[in-house]
Amino acid sequence: MSDLTSPPSDQLATVTIDADEVPKAEFSDRVPIQSIIRREDGGSGLAGKKARVGGWVKTGRKADKNAFAFLELNDGTCAGNLQVIVEASLADIRQLVLSGTCVVVDGHLRLPPSGTKQKIELRADKVLHVGPADPAKYPLPKMKLTLEFLRDYVHLRSRTNTISAVARIRNALAYATHTFFNKHGFLYVHTPIVTTSDCEGAGEMFQVTTLFSEAEKLEKDLIQNPPPTEADVEAAKVVVQEKGEVVSQLKAAKADKKEIGAAVVELNKAKENLSKLEERSKLQPGIPKKDGKVDYTKDFFARQAFLTVSGQLQVESYACALSSVYTFGPTFRAENSHTSRHLAEFWMVEPEIAFADLEDDMKCAEAYVKFLCQWLLDNCLEDMEFMADKFDKGCIDRLNMVASTPFVRLSYTEAVEILEESVKNGKKFENEVKWGIDLASEHERYLTEVKYQKPVIVYNYPKGIKAFYMRLNDDSKTVAAMDVLVPKVGELIGGSQREERYDVIQQRLKEMDLPVEPYEWYIDLRRYGTVKHAGFGLGFERMILFATGLENIRDVIPFPRYPGRADL
Repeated sequence: MSDLTSPPSDQLATVTIDADEVPKAEFSDRVPIQSIIRREDGGSGLAGKKARVGGWVKTGRKADKNAFAFLELNDGTCAGNLQVIVEASLADIRQLVLSGTCVVVDGHLRLPPSGTKQKIELRADKVLHVGPADPAKYPLPKMKLTLEFLRDYVHLRSRTNTISAVARIRNALAYATHTFFNKHGFLYVHTPIVTTSDCEGAGEMFQVTTLFSEAEKLEKDLIQNPPPTEADVEAAKVVVQEKGEVVSQLKAAKADKKEIGAAVVELNKAKENLSKLEERSKLQPGIPKKDGKVDYTKDFFARQAFLTVSGQLQVESYACALSSVYTFGPTFRAENSHTSRHLAEFWMVEPEIAFADLEDDMKCAEAYVKFLCQWLLDNCLEDMEFMADKFDKGCIDRLNMVASTPFVRLSYTEAVEILEESVKNGKKFENEVKWGIDLASEHERYLTEVKYQKPVIVYNYPKGIKAFYMRLNDDSKTVAAMDVLVPKVGELIGGSQREERYDVIQQRLKEMDLPVEPYEWYIDLRRYGTVKHAGFGLGFERMILFATGLENIRDVIPFPRYPGRADL
């Protein structure tokens, strides 16, 4: 038996299967397991056909006095595993049965014995590849692991049933997002990750700068190559003076042009050397400063720059030309928060609609959320059933309810009155309820889970707790803002009609003590062809939390970033 742990590099390519085989993936030399076991007949209709499959061993066991091994193989294309039977004559089955081992085999699909849960299994004819996993070192043993434990192995945790299911659900929601907005005539716009505008005005932004790395580089350079002394500079000035006198003397003596030219070259070299010495003598270690402040004109972008907290402001500029647009990308908050609902890097879906008001905005938000829920029910039910079995028994019912139920709509003032009434009736909240507060998660969940037991859209919030760009209502106390609240997570969407009036947007910036200069381009949208428009932002990870029933947002993003952690 050959050493199967190190197959020739061309072995997979050279082995062929005859015509009576299950079709392979278009760009991969194997049959995706989902195309076998996710058929309506569970794969039984493929019995007798040949197939090449590859995947990672979830569980394995030796049988019949080590004559063969049963492997539960998973390739991530679906939640289910394909049972593969390998005879000991084909490979070292001691290695094959270890969790985490990667295996590629050729074999025949056959019906399993009656009474087993599998509808189809694969009998291996040849083992083409074995990627071993040392059980003494493999950090994901065959046992129940907590999601918190898995966060220490973000590069391997996608091999677990839970995280792979989350990845497929996340993919389905992303595909559904693009499908929904394309279906409704929106254009996808890529907004910048590096920005000079603070959309929220909260100041919790990651700064983008090369000043520190440049300062470290300069400090190292000055140590290795000390700057010239004052005496070095003075000596270089003397050389320039001497070379200049030589040129003057040659010209006075009407010397040969060639001789004068050579002297001028020497003078220019001396001047260039002096200039370099003078420039280098001015170098100082540390961050460059001007008038006691950091001199950002020396930075990479020649001004302060940050990682974006939202693509909204930039995408508005495209809405004011292309009418219906959306952006979908990463956003960042430098908020030192360790809650189960916050990340330093997360994804936002942000549509923007021209010629639209708050009512249009709410309609779009409700339709979008319903579409996402129905999409999961129609296209990702197996993974949702896994979530219902392992984490949240009500998650599928919740999706069905949201997809089919009209959302409740009530003003912020009405919401506060309902909460105040509940307090009078004995309900206790950790956060005080009064008009003017920003509703806390416990308030939002009370409205959605207790009072109405369905999604709620709250609109017309006090202007003091909302951003400068939200349209001021006629009462001058509230703005045309709206939040979509859902059971399980509270706020899922935040949006508003934007302030399109030139004089009002300037006044709002002044009221909120925000500098005008970084927003001049934004104000231009009101100067030149202003139009009423509205939009919202959906926190993508919060949507996944809502769908799956998982408790911590760190488990629904592939590579979570939060205070103290930025692995990989």
